[in-house]
Amino acid sequence: MEVQVKDFQKEVIEESYNIPILVDFWAEWCGPCRILGPILERLARKYEGQWKLVKIDTEEYPELAAHYGIRSIPNVKLFHKGKIINEFTGALPEKMIEDWLKKSIPNKYSEMIEKAKSLLGQGKVEDAKSILEDVHKGDITNSEVKILLAKILVFENPKEAKRLVESSDVSDDYFELANAILTFIELFDKYDNDTYLPEDPVKQLYLNAIKNLLNKNFENALENFIDVIRENKSYDDEGARKACIAIFKYLGEENEITLKYRRDFGRALYV
Repeated sequence: MEVQVKDFQKEVIEESYNIPILVDFWAEWCGPCRILGPILERLARKYEGQWKLVKIDTEEYPELAAHYGIRSIPNVKLFHKGKIINEFTGALPEKMIEDWLKKSIPNKYSEMIEKAKSLLGQGKVEDAKSILEDVHKGDITNSEVKILLAKILVFENPKEAKRLVESSDVSDDYFELANAILTFIELFDKYDNDTYLPEDPVKQLYLNAIKNLLNKNFENALENFIDVIRENKSYDDEGARKACIAIFKYLGEENEITLKYRRDFGRALYV
């Protein structure tokens, strides 16, 4: 498994533009290095094709160790596109290293995902959807892609959006958006089965709010939901309050609609 490096510039720096390179700086006399080495080699075999392991003996290559400021070993540095993007020191447990790798190894579809996110920000939903669907076919376990796809599909195919969210390992970055999508789906189910909603003077207003949401008319939906809060805040287990929060999280805190209605929402809650 050890890769004998003859040209660090070519075999690590330049190669890292093709695939992430994990460099293990070690030495034969180092006890923790002998513990860590086999772990990294097992993980390199397990994730073959996603990243490559290179082991650098600091006794054999002291100039490299000095260049990268190696003061204690084992020292592990992750190179991507010619730069160190993460590192750790010491013989960590295998599970901890695997978790670190999952967070640190750049996804090969990262540029496509960023492009899709940019298109979503520009309102070019169909273009973003096409890219995300292509990525999802190549990486069906990517939770970020699942949540972004669910964000698009929630209005046209709530069932598929729900499946995508529930099959995701949602990170902190997407936790609120995932909850917002599930809240939308629950509201849409209530709109289709309104006999399950409590009878109340605000029921029709509540249904109108959900209909506006279904039609992506976020401003009218928020106005309706806020009116429900003013008239009967507790209706449908405070469903209108939850709906407003979901819309804000779906659109983003810096969205102009969110900024416009946040104050009215806050006032309605405390009238």
